Amino acid sequence: MTKQQVDLSEFRGSWNIYRSIEDRLLDRIGHLKGTADFIPDGTAFVYSERGELAYAGQPALSTRRDYLWRADGAAVLVLFADGRPFHRFLLSGSTAEASHWCDPDHYRVLYEFSNWPNWTATWSVKGPRKDYLSVTRFERSVDMER
Repeated sequence: MTKQQVDLSEFRGSWNIYRSIEDRLLDRIGHLKGTADFIPDGTAFVYSERGELAYAGQPALSTRRDYLWRADGAAVLVLFADGRPFHRFLLSGSTAEASHWCDPDHYRVLYEFSNWPNWTATWSVKGPRKDYLSVTRFERSVDMER
């Protein structure tokens, strides 16, 4: 289904995630498989991600990320778990862009919602010791479909 606009409430529930990370500095590619849950918490959603990240020839690592996603008018404000601002993006179209400066690194994201309920988040990260591209595909978990 082609989706022109997504409402924040539509993220609620569980998602399967598949991520590839192209580390250009170390010339390697990692793959992550896991889940992301959007859990209602008052006026926001807690984004809780768990997964296993593997690089060739190395044991898999358990990963964990938590953020807060909060409605901010026609936009979404993404906060770190401790409440510090991370980035903000508009939910008014089939794509959205945002960036975050964490001295000395620059993070840029492109969200793609045109194949909703499947969607992607593509992060490009550059800095003196970072140069990678991370692409995460989100697919609605079959157990949580509404």
